[in-house]
Amino acid sequence: MNMMKHTEREMLALREEVNQMWKLVISQLEKAKQSFLNGDVELAREIVSREKRVNAFELKIDSDCENYIALYSPVAVDLRLILSLIKISSTLERIGDFCDGIARYVIDDDCNKPGSQLLEELQLERVFDVLIGMLSDVFVALESENTKIAGKILAKDEEVDNIYRNAIDVLTVYLENNPTFIYCGLKLLLLIRKLERIGDHCSNIVEEIVFYVDAKVLKHSGKIGKIEKKDE
Repeated sequence: MNMMKHTEREMLALREEVNQMWKLVISQLEKAKQSFLNGDVELAREIVSREKRVNAFELKIDSDCENYIALYSPVAVDLRLILSLIKISSTLERIGDFCDGIARYVIDDDCNKPGSQLLEELQLERVFDVLIGMLSDVFVALESENTKIAGKILAKDEEVDNIYRNAIDVLTVYLENNPTFIYCGLKLLLLIRKLERIGDHCSNIVEEIVFYVDAKVLKHSGKIGKIEKKDE
């Protein structure tokens, strides 16, 4: 009985570590949005500084999960949860890396901020809002162990993909008419691609939650599993 209670306490502690990391990454993404849209260099520097905390969370969670497996030899749903937490923390760290990349774009400050009309056509504020919503929804899905909202989250990822594809077309036309903007336009496109990748990573977390809760593997069922190829 004591061992049972002890393992439960350890599991709760692990989940709380992941929750804290998750909240930090959501905050990083929110700050990335603000720093980019407002050209706030100081806020961008804060994001870069806090990235070290994101990395530290991943290392600790990874170590604590490995220790849990070694000490308690979990099986079935407990083992699935531990394996999912390891992958989720790794994915959150990657999202943190993209937030750091967005912040460094702002800090570099070697390009003028795109005009309001171009920003509106690129729908960048919208894509930030969709991604923040996705990351928050996935957090709720794990907390509530509810996989029924997976479809809603994946639909948002499709919206992000559509915005990204549209952005390529918008920038192509813009650069044809403004050839002096090519360098900054390419930098902007790389930033938008970072945003698109964040959406993919949110889908990847959905995959882990479905694996934990429903014991189903979605890795090769279409969009949700293509992420490993993108990271190569």
